[in-house]
Amino acid sequence: MRFYFSFGFEMRKLVSIKSNMGKHQKSFSLSERVHSIAVAWRGIVDFFKSEHNAIIYLIITIVVIGLGCWLSISKSEWIIIILAIGLVFSAELINTAIEKLADEITHEYSETVKKIKDLSAAAVLILAITSAIIGLIIFIPPLWDKLFK
Repeated sequence: MRFYFSFGFEMRKLVSIKSNMGKHQKSFSLSERVHSIAVAWRGIVDFFKSEHNAIIYLIITIVVIGLGCWLSISKSEWIIIILAIGLVFSAELINTAIEKLADEITHEYSETVKKIKDLSAAAVLILAITSAIIGLIIFIPPLWDKLFK
């Protein structure tokens, strides 16, 4: 299959996708899995080194974990908090990847690329706001009890 992607400017990138259907699958390789984890870890390290929002999210995460421990939230609340934290970090990583890919595709201004980046950032913002609301719902009642009762 061949797909043509256009971002509203003259340059078109051809992406060729070959199907592996019917071909022999490679056998499991522990060294390749370890390599995959090392590559992913390098991406996480690069993310924290280069993205200011990553540090902000990390600080918020530390505060939230500390608050959860201090307030002795339930296991189900921990699951929700951890899921929200993981989703925000994942969304920010995806947003960062989209922005870097868009910057690599063209160095010229493109209104379409700008809209793609804005949409990607908006997805992170919606998830961050949703996570903050979840945090408020979980933390306000026990915090109120601890401080005022």
